[in-house]
Amino acid sequence: MHIINRNDFRVSVAPMMDWTDRHCRYFHRLLSPRARLYTEMVTSAALVRGRQLRLLEHSQQEHPVALQLGGSDPRELAEAARLGAVAGYDEINLNVGCPSDRVQSGKFGACLMREPDLVGDCVRAMRDAVDVPVTVKCRIGVDDQDEYADLQHFTETMIAAGVTILVVHARKAWLQGLSPKENREIPPLDYDRVYRLKHEFPGLTVVINGGITGVEAVLEHLEHVDGVMLGRAAYHDPYVLAKVEAVLYGEPLPARDEVLLRMRPYVEAELARGTALKHITRHILGLYQGEPGARGFRRRLSEGAHLPGADWSLIEQAMGLKRAVA
Repeated sequence: MHIINRNDFRVSVAPMMDWTDRHCRYFHRLLSPRARLYTEMVTSAALVRGRQLRLLEHSQQEHPVALQLGGSDPRELAEAARLGAVAGYDEINLNVGCPSDRVQSGKFGACLMREPDLVGDCVRAMRDAVDVPVTVKCRIGVDDQDEYADLQHFTETMIAAGVTILVVHARKAWLQGLSPKENREIPPLDYDRVYRLKHEFPGLTVVINGGITGVEAVLEHLEHVDGVMLGRAAYHDPYVLAKVEAVLYGEPLPARDEVLLRMRPYVEAELARGTALKHITRHILGLYQGEPGARGFRRRLSEGAHLPGADWSLIEQAMGLKRAVA
């Protein structure tokens, strides 16, 4: 069985649908050598019934990297977890937090917080199938589950099933009446509820997620919990990952240009295998967020990356525009 080091979970980047694909994760790894990275959610049905094993593709440079699964059938999730472990993922994470309509109709995601015993069965089956850690990402509640006791019971059930690492998005999910986007913004954040969870379950590794945007917030949360998971902030302003790495681990802060130039071999290799440049450049648009020339950099990439024949030279042009302003 894999030995879990609590420090491995100090900083991570949240699994985000349509965002944290393999190109994004490669880029984030250059910014932060230690952050734990997560795939977009992959349904167990897609892997087991659909045999869409291409969804497991990732590069060796991404490690440590976790596969997030969505599903509610213990046997199917166990097989999907096994496929993920064979593919080389360092962790299998079960999604019990996504509020989208598609997830509800498939009976997975946040709606499963109403069925902690079923989630426990899923976790046990997955743990029996793999040697890597099986973790759970959840909300603080769902719909009318608005009492700490509900989260407490869910957590007790997870611990009984063998969960030692729980990632908690510090917002409730409203499954009726709010869109997935609204569910990321409207329900109020309740960090204290997550802090209380850690206080009452000190042996549990608790990672907090939701609305965390910068280094100061990361440091503040780490006074109360074991780890911090950055979401949209790490995507829209990815350089924050390098800043967090520098503060937590004493690493020198890399120049933004240096990080981007280190992407070149990856970009050229992907272009050679038929990947369109736009699928990569969309993840680097925020690298110069807040810097002089950032707008010109973004515009050049946005206007040119989708054109036939777009290659690394476009990125160099964008960097040149940025330097001219700076």
